[in-house]
Formats: sequence, structure tokens, C-alpha cells
Amino acid sequence: MKKVLIINGAQRFGHSGGLYNTTITENTVQVLKDFGNVDLKVTHVDEGYDHDEEVQKFVWADYIIYHTPIWWFQLPNGLKKYIDEVFTAGHAKGIYLNDGRSSAQPDINYGTGGMLGGRKYLVTTSWNAPSTAFTLPGEFFNETNVDDGPLFGFHRMNAFVSMEKLESFHFYDVEKNAAVERDMQRYREHLRSVFEKEFSGVSVPLTQVREKNECL
Repeated sequence: MKKVLIINGAQRFGHSGGLYNTTITENTVQVLKDFGNVDLKVTHVDEGYDHDEEVQKFVWADYIIYHTPIWWFQLPNGLKKYIDEVFTAGHAKGIYLNDGRSSAQPDINYGTGGMLGGRKYLVTTSWNAPSTAFTLPGEFFNETNVDDGPLFGFHRMNAFVSMEKLESFHFYDVEKNAAVERDMQRYREHLRSVFEKEFSGVSVPLTQVREKNECL
């Protein structure tokens, strides 16, 4: 049985009610349940958490899925606090042992002391910015994508604790031009594609299997 920890970083603050990333989380739960033989745990950061229990969830999981809005080009303060507190609580308790260096060779091997080897993670982000802000010459992000730009530090954080990155998914223009059903459908297709490979390695997509069964 595959074990998946889903972290919903939605936060009620200012004009944000946190509903968009909660909807993403609900879609993730449904897609993964459709696979069967998957054990799920979900943390809603804004509802509170126990540091030590969260450490144990990371140690327990085979996969971690983060859902987060982006505020002022960074993680929201609640999710950042969660990571700071939980990862710190996980020192020598399953998340990381040290920074990987030795006193004999302090200049090399930084970032190799993680304890979550063998686990993989996936992140989704939601943006007010349109996708073209990242791709068009002369636009705001200088043709730098989300993963190589705003999320660079986030990905190195996960690498520091020895987790492997799965393909991210980003939602754009969600305030002025949201198309929730369209974007959720695209996301569900992405998630199925990623985890069909991870869970079973089957060559026939589960969507096709369902369609075949419905015709029987």
C-alpha cells in the first residue's frame, strides 16, 4: 500500500479565504482514492497541528503533496511557519540528521544529511499572475519559470532532507480570470499521469480503464 501525506497550505488572511487550495486538496484526495490501495493522511495547516505528529507523518509517508498559494512571491506565513517548526522538530528524528558535512571536509557535501531518502514530493501553487508573466520576453519574471525562480529555495529545502521532486503543477491567473473546472480537470489529468507511473507502472491510463468498465 502506498502512503501519501497531503499538506494543504491554504490560509485565511486578508482577502483570502483559502478556498481555492482547499478545492485542489479535495481533488487530490479523490484522484488518489480512485487508485485504490492508497493510504492517505491530510494536514490542513490553518487548522493547527502538533509538531511531533507531523514529523511522524513525514517519516510514515512514501509521497508528500504540498498545496500552497503564493503570497508576495513566497509561501504564505502559515505554511512557512509549519515547515520551520516541523522540520526543526524532525532533527535527528527522521527528517534530517545534520547538514551532511564533516569537520575534516567542511567545504563539501553540504545538504547530504537528510533522512527522508526514498520519498518523493509534488507541489502545486496558485498565482494571481498569468502564465505569460513567466514566459514572455519583457514580462515580470524575466522568462524564469516558477520552479527555477520563486520556488528555487522550496525545492532545495526538500532536497536538503533527501526527498526527490516529482513534476509540479501551477495554477495561474486565479483571481481575475479563474476557470476552476477547467483547471481542476487539467490538474487531475496531471496527477493521474504522475501517479500511474509511480504506483503501478501500468501502460493503460486508469481513465481508459474506467471508460472500458463503464461500457461492460
